[in-house]
Amino acid sequence: MNRPHRNPRPAGRRSRSLALALAAVLAAPVAWTAPAAAREAAYPFRDPALPVDARVDDLLGRLTLDEKVSLLHQYQPAIPRLGIGRFKTGTEALHGVAWSTDVHNAGAVVTAKGTVFPQSVGLGATWDPALLKRIGSAVGDEARGYNSENPDVWGLQLWAPVVNLLRDPRWGRNEEGYSEDPLLTGLLATAYGRGMQGDDPDRLKAAPVLKHYMANNNEIRRDQTSSSLRPRVLKEYDEVPFKIPLSRDAATGIMTSYNLVNGRPATVTPDAGGLVRSWSDRTLFNVTDAGGPNNLVNSQKYFPDLATADAAVVKAGVDSFTTDDTNSSITVKAIKDALARGLLAEADVDRAVGHILSVRVRLGEFDPGGGPYGKITKDVVDSPAHRALAREAAAEQMVLLKNQGKTLPLPSGKSSGKVAVVGPLSDTLYTDWYSGSLPYRVTPLDGIKKRASAVTSSEGVDRIALKDVKTGKYVAGGTGSGAVLKTGPASASDPAAQFDVFDWGQGVVTLRSAANGKTVGRYNWGDTFANDQAQPNDWFVQQMFKLEKQDDGDYLLRYAGYEKAYDWAEPAKTYVKAQDDGTLVLTTKDDAGRFAKDVVSSGVDAAVKAASAADTAVVVVGSMPFINGREDHDRTTMALAEGQSELIKAVRKANPNTVVVVENSYPTTLTWEQENVPAILWTSHAGAETGNALASILFGDESPSGKLPQTWYRSEKQLPDILEYDIIKSDRTYQYFKGKPLYPFGYGLSYTAFRYGKPRLSSHSVGRDGTVTVAVPVTNIGRKAGDEVVQLYTHQRTSRVKQPVKTLRAFDKVHVEPGRTATATLRLDASDLAIWDVTRNRWTVEKSKHDLLIGSSSADIRQRAALNVRGETIPDRDLSKPTRAADFDDQNGIELVDETKEKGDAVAGAANSWLKFAGADLGKATRTITARVAGTSAATIQVRLDRPDGPLAGTLDVPPTGDEYAYKEVSATLANARGDRDVYLVFTGETRLSSFSLTR
Repeated sequence: MNRPHRNPRPAGRRSRSLALALAAVLAAPVAWTAPAAAREAAYPFRDPALPVDARVDDLLGRLTLDEKVSLLHQYQPAIPRLGIGRFKTGTEALHGVAWSTDVHNAGAVVTAKGTVFPQSVGLGATWDPALLKRIGSAVGDEARGYNSENPDVWGLQLWAPVVNLLRDPRWGRNEEGYSEDPLLTGLLATAYGRGMQGDDPDRLKAAPVLKHYMANNNEIRRDQTSSSLRPRVLKEYDEVPFKIPLSRDAATGIMTSYNLVNGRPATVTPDAGGLVRSWSDRTLFNVTDAGGPNNLVNSQKYFPDLATADAAVVKAGVDSFTTDDTNSSITVKAIKDALARGLLAEADVDRAVGHILSVRVRLGEFDPGGGPYGKITKDVVDSPAHRALAREAAAEQMVLLKNQGKTLPLPSGKSSGKVAVVGPLSDTLYTDWYSGSLPYRVTPLDGIKKRASAVTSSEGVDRIALKDVKTGKYVAGGTGSGAVLKTGPASASDPAAQFDVFDWGQGVVTLRSAANGKTVGRYNWGDTFANDQAQPNDWFVQQMFKLEKQDDGDYLLRYAGYEKAYDWAEPAKTYVKAQDDGTLVLTTKDDAGRFAKDVVSSGVDAAVKAASAADTAVVVVGSMPFINGREDHDRTTMALAEGQSELIKAVRKANPNTVVVVENSYPTTLTWEQENVPAILWTSHAGAETGNALASILFGDESPSGKLPQTWYRSEKQLPDILEYDIIKSDRTYQYFKGKPLYPFGYGLSYTAFRYGKPRLSSHSVGRDGTVTVAVPVTNIGRKAGDEVVQLYTHQRTSRVKQPVKTLRAFDKVHVEPGRTATATLRLDASDLAIWDVTRNRWTVEKSKHDLLIGSSSADIRQRAALNVRGETIPDRDLSKPTRAADFDDQNGIELVDETKEKGDAVAGAANSWLKFAGADLGKATRTITARVAGTSAATIQVRLDRPDGPLAGTLDVPPTGDEYAYKEVSATLANARGDRDVYLVFTGETRLSSFSLTR
């Protein structure tokens, strides 16, 4: 399935014409008396007529070793003698140009104020690769625009998209991925990447980098946990969304992830220099995640020192070190130490620098005028065309989850009646960590006001005042830009003493000052607080509190900001008190002040009053992206905040015609809402145009067409532990899940209805290399035009291995006018049906019948067909050949680990754990087991037949080898091991097993 890797500059690769062209340029006389600019222009690496490889070779040959080493850090310095400027990797561009860091200001974050598109999970809900390409092109344009203004800050290597699969909806970074499905994710990433790159065959508008390689789907102990990936999960699931865009020339490299994979830190994955590069015909430029190299020595303790670690990074095939902010000297010293100690050769440095320079050449850096994209200026940022595209995307990603009795669409204009718009997200827009700043804001309330004849509103949050019980004075903030909080006012009626309480669940609230509309947070990382923030923000979120009611009715005010442990001086100071001068400061719980909470106005009462007097109530609830799960913080619940749930229930009781809009980044357990609320609409945090897009859906300007890109479960009880990565064994994602979800993968309602006609197959039988096309007529039987995502799933009826319940193979988004029929065209390559055969370590298409399941979601199958696939039958296992222990068919209690620090997988067993190798041909008599084992303690491995407690064929005594990487070959005799049997290796203690064989 994989194309062989092409080294970017191997000997003998270039054609004779290329070699002659380069030779002619090199032989040309150089006018050394000419001005410097003329001399620089004569260098072959500046000649756009030469092939990229020739230009890279020329430039690489002109660099000293010190200069080459300097280019390995994220902040690549200028080389004035060659006229080469600084180059900085890594502008964040997940759903618009987001932020970068300033080389002149110690890596300070600089946030873009451009077009913010919907969050990636929202873009995933569009199921629209064509739209994603247009968005990617806009993002590439804006990246160029910023770069034209300040290339030191806004680099053109863009760290996006994220293609990690949304395996577990509790993952804190769920908002960053497209979907739980590898095909959908891969195709959307391909479209986004192609858009960012531009359409020139040789030059790049921007250089997208895929994040994060790989199996990075938990934040808890993310730099220390290991994602245990059996080969089928690795090949059939986690690798796929990386392989698709790289094989289609839609990305220029990968970023390694923080976690370990099968016991080896991903920062030194050998895939970076091998497998990943084999997927692309282009030279890739791979980078580490921020701080990843240092983790190898510190939190992961994988290498003894930084020189050893950095050498391993380079040798693994990672080219650039994102570490130590702007201070490149630490990396430079470590690389030079590694060279001096023989851990690296200059050829290793040349290889990495060659990869870097290849992308820099393709970006047009050394072309006259910056190449074909060099004329793009800052004028493209937040252009009218990009605003229109953002509005289109925001509408297309919205998913209608319920619409009982045609509650939606709402009548507009004079027919709309009175609409109450309530809820904590009704009149605000939030951005996330990987978002740029909004240049303007159209909130849900703003959008609905433009369409309805009469609108009432309430944010549905309590307005309170906090009185210091000791002094009787109220806590107050400043007006204007805010001030340090102090006690002072004697009355709760003073606006300076009033705060709006926003409930984000599990007791966490934010306090917004009525005096200036600013959110309260810690002031300048000190012990005081101020009302000076536009919204909760920053890596260390400092705007979170808990109001802890005491038995006597008083409250303690607890500071609940993320990363309390980073308050190194006094980490126990998490409560608040008023000092003698009234200033609120952090203190210990024992010294905490006691506060009375006066409710100035009830949010629920205000919302109910507005809803009671309206014809329709729209309740806008959801998440705060910096609080409800984000990078470095997984969610511990999928429920709405308790206060938000109570608000919905109260409004629904007051007005039966209630519409709930859920604006968040994650699947949410809306079980009560699904049973009791007439209409529910979901949107991600969709950018400045959210309100306009929402109104266009609510009032029926267009029919909703979004489809869920991941399963919405009924509760956390339907999920295994977040660290369980074996989706096959644990029945994860829609592919293997056998329960009943709240909303299935691919689900989304419309304002119209579609009838699926009988599918027409180009063939009902196909060989392993063949292709079948499925044409499905789709008729709009409603009264409104609409878009339908026609989804093709397959299920393999017979197989040597456990097969998914269903797997998405193709989809087509078609627009259909009322009463008309459109044809969805779905292409299925037989090779798409291949499984990873662990018995032979290769892809194989099995001989089997496949059910073709065509529907509007993974659970709403409208049409079926059968396809006969003329594949092969996998033969019985031959365990007489050396067999990798990791190539098991099933396991219990086993952990996949690193065989060596450089490459290879092994298994780590413990007492009562086992491995299953199914369908082994043991012949007339198998007499010996020989195994490569390692470990620090003695153990045994039993060979049992048919089941874990089946007949004992023999016992392998495993001695301590002194080190987990010190393998030793041991053998044992077997008895009564014959015929076709399932072989189980049962561990009675801790040991590592690399490989084994059973000989006759």
